[in-house]
Amino acid sequence: MGILNVTPDSFGDAVHFVRNGVIDVEGAVEAAVRMEEAGADLVDIGGESTRPGAEPVTAIEESGRVVPVIRALAGRIRIPISVDTYRAEVAHAALEAGAVMVNDISGLRYEPELAAVAARGHAALVLMHTRGRSSTMYEDASYADLIGEVATELQQSITSAIGAGVPREQLLVDPGIGFAKRPAHSYGVLARLGDLAAALDRPLVAGPSRKSFLREAVGDRPAAQRDWGTAAAVTAAVLAGAHIVRVHAVEEMAQVVRVAEQTRRTES
Repeated sequence: MGILNVTPDSFGDAVHFVRNGVIDVEGAVEAAVRMEEAGADLVDIGGESTRPGAEPVTAIEESGRVVPVIRALAGRIRIPISVDTYRAEVAHAALEAGAVMVNDISGLRYEPELAAVAARGHAALVLMHTRGRSSTMYEDASYADLIGEVATELQQSITSAIGAGVPREQLLVDPGIGFAKRPAHSYGVLARLGDLAAALDRPLVAGPSRKSFLREAVGDRPAAQRDWGTAAAVTAAVLAGAHIVRVHAVEEMAQVVRVAEQTRRTES
């Protein structure tokens, strides 16, 4: 899953497609096309930075960033388009514009009505684990049983989605590496993805790309210099059972994923 952030402030991007409030729609579309050519199987388009400490934007501003890009991109690429949003209003507009998946970092905790939007739009829905909001998530990063608590809270999200009409087979889960988790928690989740897969019986999405937890191992490098660390985390994720990895450097990580997947298949 290639990451395409239509924001001025996302931590992991070398290129930004919003400058002084102006959206470079064609630039974003061309970036998505290049991702497909480089080996992406999906592209995930977001209009609000959700990094720890990030300030939220309005739904109108978020829609104004992602919808023109999705509309322009639909028909240009063959791979599915996902929208990275926790807002029901934005998800509805994105699905109308051509997205077929909603990636909700809140696991329906911010706007539970998003599940009904996904159900009406016959969209796939990624439910990510987090606690609190971006500005305060580390205050809730306390676990007595890391995998058990993450699994229980994701199961609550699954139950809510199914109750709103989303078919179980349309649901994916993401343990939320880096979200309401200290570095040790993120590494713990990464190491035990297989346990989460067994507990939840849903496809797993892992998003380690360029995140700050990598600094625990590679030192205090800026996000754009964490691709080697990301490659190791992506390999670990695939070998541990991830079905989708969400990455910035698609061309490089596509090779990493294919080799790791071939290794996993051979081992089995």
